[in-house]
Amino acid sequence: MTPSAIHPTILRETALPHLTNNTIIVIAGASGDLAKKFLYPALFTLFIKNLLPQNIAIVGYARSQIDHELFLEQVTANIKDPGNDPNFDQQLRSYKDLLTYFAGSYDDGAVFDSFNEYLENIECNYDTPERNRVFYLALPSTVFAVVAEKFKTHVYSNAGINRLVVEKPIGSDLASAVELVQAISAYWTEDETFRIDHYLGQEIVRNLLVFRFGNIITDCLLNKNLVSNVQITLNETFGTEGRGGYFDSTGIIRDVIQNHLCQVLTVLTMERPVTLDAADIIDKKVELLRSIPPIENDDVLLGQYIGYLDDPDVPKDSKSSTYAANTLWINNPRWEGVPFILKGGKALHEDNVEIRVQFKDATKGLFQPNIPRSELVMRLELGMGIFLHMNSKPPGFESGVIPTQLKLDYETAFKCTFIPDAYEVLLNDVLLGDHSTFVRDDELIAAWKIFTPILHWIDGEGGGVKPSPTQYARGSRGPEGLDEYLAQRGFRA
Repeated sequence: MTPSAIHPTILRETALPHLTNNTIIVIAGASGDLAKKFLYPALFTLFIKNLLPQNIAIVGYARSQIDHELFLEQVTANIKDPGNDPNFDQQLRSYKDLLTYFAGSYDDGAVFDSFNEYLENIECNYDTPERNRVFYLALPSTVFAVVAEKFKTHVYSNAGINRLVVEKPIGSDLASAVELVQAISAYWTEDETFRIDHYLGQEIVRNLLVFRFGNIITDCLLNKNLVSNVQITLNETFGTEGRGGYFDSTGIIRDVIQNHLCQVLTVLTMERPVTLDAADIIDKKVELLRSIPPIENDDVLLGQYIGYLDDPDVPKDSKSSTYAANTLWINNPRWEGVPFILKGGKALHEDNVEIRVQFKDATKGLFQPNIPRSELVMRLELGMGIFLHMNSKPPGFESGVIPTQLKLDYETAFKCTFIPDAYEVLLNDVLLGDHSTFVRDDELIAAWKIFTPILHWIDGEGGGVKPSPTQYARGSRGPEGLDEYLAQRGFRA
């Protein structure tokens, strides 16, 4: 399957202005892994693609005292020379010219006043009075509220557009999420706030709206009459090394399922929006989330890989789950009765992020019993593509049924096309003012309502006994009982 033509015009509207000139991007937490591994490399890509505003400055902010040269070395270490671009060295030098760093605390108003003066010294070179500022909170969530307040009350531009980008996690349950949303919204409007879930920037996820609503055949396939079950999976071969203490207080559900996989679910299953305007898209996502009741305890399978407790930062009696499968049910006319299994884990046999839609059995009577079910598989990361598994007659004189595959392999079909990574997409959307790939406040709250009861059960809140996760071997498919769990929910291997 190859693309015969590309139609670049999509009927997307944005209610917010694009930032095209006189803009400072402030990265709070510039000394952290997120900034160094993802944000600065992503901004470099936007720089060489000419997607950054004119008169752009990128200012790092963190508590660490770092000299300028060391800072540049740290934040550009993950920008790799592709080996085939003779302009790379010059581009990297030009990019470094945009980067500066300011060290300061996260709660001292006087320091933020000094930081504002620092930014004003950069802005005094502008030829026009416009002063736009984007503040990215690449920080622990415990300081989101105080830093957001300090940016608004001490560093906010009164001569341009201001935007605040907030990373996950936003809360650990419904109550804490509401508290954090309210704390930030006391200073920043919803239009100014961009809550990131980087899975919404994944190419396959961004393609879902076109794949579904731009092809009548695919949208007609996705309903309770034809679909038996759906799995959305995030498997990782590595464990929690280096972040055991953080992970133990979080668990796999908060880490990837309540946010990343739940967001993929909403785009896969939402109804058709009126337009591709951000508000219309998110309205349909919220409508979908509100139709999902809280997950029942019986619909949860928990696991912990053998060796997790050997991490010195993990309590020896920890019951934190490194694997979880959760079944969600959507109470609407399209999806009623179809199990949606969101599952993910650490230290598994393969790295794989995929959506697997398994269709119902073909009508019996013509072929041998139990011919394979048809499946629609969308692989989000390694081996990115869309695959339709179907039954076919074997070619030649033979009769019978064999499994075959129709595939859209991105590496083959789009081998000459640059495919941006998620942070490149989302940072560009912040500059464009496009909220459609971000999480709105009511959307965030609706998602937490689904997961909070089981999280409280797992945490043993209210004096309850914490469930014990099933042990599983490192490098296995997951805990014992996984196959039975899937079979009980309609999956047929």
